[in-house]
Amino acid sequence: MQKLTRITMDPQVMGCKPCISNMRVTVGTLVGLMASRKSIDEVPAAYPCIERQDVLEALTYAAWRAQVKELPLAS
Repeated sequence: MQKLTRITMDPQVMGCKPCISNMRVTVGTLVGLMASRKSIDEVPAAYPCIERQDVLEALTYAAWRAQVKELPLAS
């Protein structure tokens, strides 16, 4: 996977959910906007602090997470 430079997780910001760097906009928020049929170019209109590249990285991160299989720890 390519290195994502715009996605961060900080325990002090949004409960450690993946966010756009230095912002309180979560990956989930951006993916939700895309799921509600907003275009990549419409998202920055709703969130002026967000750039097109932020949306693309959020989608890349979400796609990567969707492929990860989490296994339970052995007891």
